Formats: sequence, C-alpha cells, structure tokens
Amino acid sequence: MFDWFKKNTKRLSLPEFWNHYEDSFKDDENLTLKSARFVVLDTETTGFDYHIDRVLCIGAVDIMNYEIQVANSFEVYIQQERFNEKTVPIHGIIKNERISTLTEIEAIERFLDYLGNAIIVAHHTKFDVTMINNMLQRHGFPKLKNKVLDTVNLYRETKIRTNFNQNETLSLDHIADKYLLDVSDRHTAAGDALLTALIFLKTTTILQNKKDWTLKDMLKL
Repeated sequence: MFDWFKKNTKRLSLPEFWNHYEDSFKDDENLTLKSARFVVLDTETTGFDYHIDRVLCIGAVDIMNYEIQVANSFEVYIQQERFNEKTVPIHGIIKNERISTLTEIEAIERFLDYLGNAIIVAHHTKFDVTMINNMLQRHGFPKLKNKVLDTVNLYRETKIRTNFNQNETLSLDHIADKYLLDVSDRHTAAGDALLTALIFLKTTTILQNKKDWTLKDMLKL
C-alpha cells in the first residue's frame, strides 16, 4: 500500500510529458527486427566526464519496418552551461554559435516525445545513455526505461574471434571503413546517428543470416 502511494505521489510530482513517456511501455515478447521501432542516437558533449560534462546536441534517426526513416530524424541543440574549447575540433559547436538552442528541460521533453518506447541503438551505448540519464537526474526525473542495443557488441558478434582481431579497434570510423560507408558527416550528432543506423542494419542482417539470431538474442548482449 505504501509503495503504491509513494509511486503515485512521484507520478503526480513529474510533468505530464514524463508520465506519457512512462505509460508508453508494455512488455511485448514477440517483437522482431521487422516489427520493433528503433531510435538510433548519438550525443555531442563538452567532454567525457560523466560528472562535469554536458550534452551539447542529441541527434537521432528512426528505424521502422527495418528501414531508416530519414524523414523522421531528430536533432536538438542545448544551451551551453559549460564550455570546453578542447572538444570544439571534434564536434564543431562553438560557444555562442548562432543556432537555435533549447534549455535542458525543453530538450528532454522534445527527446522523450520522439523516443517513446523505442529500443535505443548507439555506438558505445553506455556513454550516450549515461549522459542523457544525467540530464534527467539534474531535473528530478528517473532514468530512461528503454531497452538498448550497442553496435559495438553487435559488430563484435559478427566476427570470428582470433588472436589477430581480439584487440581490434571498434571505433565508429573503423567499422564504417570495414563496411565501406561514407564518413564525411562524422562528428555531428545527426551524422553519427545515421552512420550508426547503417552499421546496425548491416550487423543485424549478418547475425540473422549467419547465426539465425533474433532480436531477443541481440538484446541479451
């Protein structure tokens, strides 16, 4: 009884957009690569320190019916509270740049509305998801509820492991090069998200064809 009261009190204290996001989840054991919706995302950040660095931009693309929905892409720039000039050459986002930006809370609302209950896909998923969860925590929200897939793990499973490749670099550039993918739009959140989506489709197709893997198998990685 107390747990029920505590849970519902928490819901009442959160904005309606969070409750709408939370209510979109339901267990569906029959999801397949064809029927599931995936949101492939990337973040550009001021650095790699979970505690002090901030998200500058979130870019994402939608995959439905196992096809990239380019027309339904997502990109949002966030007002800079912290500036790290050392990372500017990587992401190209300069302080006071004349682009439309949102506050963190505005970006959270927009992102959750786009994300919904989709399965999150990213390259080195832990970093992006942790940075977004830290954004949520700063504003009193729980963590993301979505299932996740990491293209690093998916790619690794497509390879026969030997002494020669056990220390193989698994950067986005390296894998893109292996698959002969264009990297001209690297280090923008939207560009990296699209590149990651292409790698996701390539690796999951290989795993289906060579190992007869299902989405359920992939989610165990």
